[in-house]
Amino acid sequence: MFDLKIPTHRRGFLGTMAASAAALGLGSLVPRELVAQPAPAGLGVDDPQLDAWLNKINGAHKQAYDMPELNNGFGFIWSRVFYMTNTDVPESDLSVALILRHNAAVFGMTDAMWAKYKLGEMAEVTDPKTKAPAVRNIFYNMAAEDQMLPGMSIDGLMASGALFGVCHMAIKVGSMQLAQKMNMKAEDIEKDMIANLIPGMQVVPSGVWAVNRVQERGCSYCFAG
Repeated sequence: MFDLKIPTHRRGFLGTMAASAAALGLGSLVPRELVAQPAPAGLGVDDPQLDAWLNKINGAHKQAYDMPELNNGFGFIWSRVFYMTNTDVPESDLSVALILRHNAAVFGMTDAMWAKYKLGEMAEVTDPKTKAPAVRNIFYNMAAEDQMLPGMSIDGLMASGALFGVCHMAIKVGSMQLAQKMNMKAEDIEKDMIANLIPGMQVVPSGVWAVNRVQERGCSYCFAG
């Protein structure tokens, strides 16, 4: 059975200092590259791909799950519970949007990215099978026996129509941290990660942008991490 007691990190994929510094206005604690750069190009409000993604939110019952942290995968679990307990309407009349931001953004990435950049080690996510830092996305393509609820995996939720948004700013900051550690160019890592998101994942300008926009489209809000 899937072990919910998955150790997660205290610093996070982004690093709590960078996030806190941004909130408090302590610019010296935020990577200079991030401070100097404008918002990601091509992902504005008028972006056709983003508009198409948001336009998929419809139906009588619409729910958003805000996932800044893994929180033992409860965002995925609660999304499946939402589908399971809305027994009076078909799945086609339900909309679920999961926003993977801050430290949870890594769960938008394929196994190849987890192995290449050692995301389990960086994010301190332990694989429940190996008991070692995860080199795979443990919530994608999950074996049936590893799921607390049938269909709670990322691919299972996608099959039910759930929408996933992945924070671009989280990818950008994470790429900067990895670049320093791996002696690589941050922009190369960022491009690599975006190109290797799980098919169906939508890059959003920021997680907080997406949390706002899906609520404007009628989603109720649930903090899942």
